[in-house]
Amino acid sequence: MSTMSHRGYTARIDYSDEDGLFVGHIAGIHDVVGFHGESVSELRAAFAEAVEDYLDTCAKLGRAPQKPYSGKLSLRLKPELHASVAVKAQVSGKSINQWVADLLSREAYA
Repeated sequence: MSTMSHRGYTARIDYSDEDGLFVGHIAGIHDVVGFHGESVSELRAAFAEAVEDYLDTCAKLGRAPQKPYSGKLSLRLKPELHASVAVKAQVSGKSINQWVADLLSREAYA
């Protein structure tokens, strides 16, 4: 599985050997938006067109398009873990938010 991005939306890309096509769906939203292509360049164009069609359709329906993620993440931690995170963040001279964001960023993009 691979991904590609356009205008803040990310698509999950798979290959269908049965159909001989790359198949994509926008990830992170509840609306179902799919597209396909025989080549990477065709797939990229189909993805861009699908995003634009999705945004146009939402505008015509008078509703806001879903956004993939807000950038806010709520976690429930055991008090001991919360305390340890707070100490690590303070020792590194960062807020808990920045310390966790840095840690997650390192792991997510590793």
